[in-house]
Amino acid sequence: MQASLSVSIVTYAPNLEVVAETLRTLGVAIRQAQGAGMLGEARVQVIDNGPDSANVRSLRELDPALSYEVVSGHGNIGYGAGHNLALHVADAEFHLVLNPDVALAPDAIEEALRYMKQHPRVIILAPEARNPSGEPLHLCKRYPSVLALMLRGFAPAVVKRLFQSNLDHYEMRDLPRDRPATGIPILSGSFMFCRRAPTAEIGGFSDAFFLYFEDFDLSIRAATRGDLAWVPAVRIVHRGGHAARKGLRHVLLFVRSAITFFNRHGWKWA
Repeated sequence: MQASLSVSIVTYAPNLEVVAETLRTLGVAIRQAQGAGMLGEARVQVIDNGPDSANVRSLRELDPALSYEVVSGHGNIGYGAGHNLALHVADAEFHLVLNPDVALAPDAIEEALRYMKQHPRVIILAPEARNPSGEPLHLCKRYPSVLALMLRGFAPAVVKRLFQSNLDHYEMRDLPRDRPATGIPILSGSFMFCRRAPTAEIGGFSDAFFLYFEDFDLSIRAATRGDLAWVPAVRIVHRGGHAARKGLRHVLLFVRSAITFFNRHGWKWA
């Protein structure tokens, strides 16, 4: 039986060229999965949290080859809450939480569906991710310490080198790169391929997080229902950057969400 898929992409004043590339590669991946007989119906929603109606009109015209809906007018409710708008109205078997700055490999959805069908205990999977220069990104994490977060997000390179073993452990760089792995503690929110029903049953993303750490929180709660997996056959390119590079407001949001996360799940300092 063919799977069904819903996809949510949350935007706020996005770079339209980057979003267009995300939609283009998503459309290619959906059509390839459908052509392979793995996927039936796919519903794509772009959840725009921004205030600009002109921007919404532009979003609706980005990719005529892909059927998608733009949802707007609800205001800036936050990243996780935006995805919840789509997650909680969907009835698909699977749901993809996707950043607007991610490009998918043509077989990304096909490979994700194949793995999920073969591993029914897996609730969420993460892909093999690289930046536009081809360097690997480490989307799987162990439970963070305050030290690891500060080093990764804000420390200069010379300081990071002094604590490299600490960072390598946090980023799970010891994972084998040539085969899938389960039992991952935390997955990044840039691409979360979810089994929709159990993800919705635990409430999806928590409204306690406006931006940052909503993916950490969801991962921990989802792991109580099944496995989290890393699947290198599912490949993406992610353009995203760290909070420190986005200005003071993002730094403050990061710190506030980190405090919320640690208050909820437990503090670890080093």
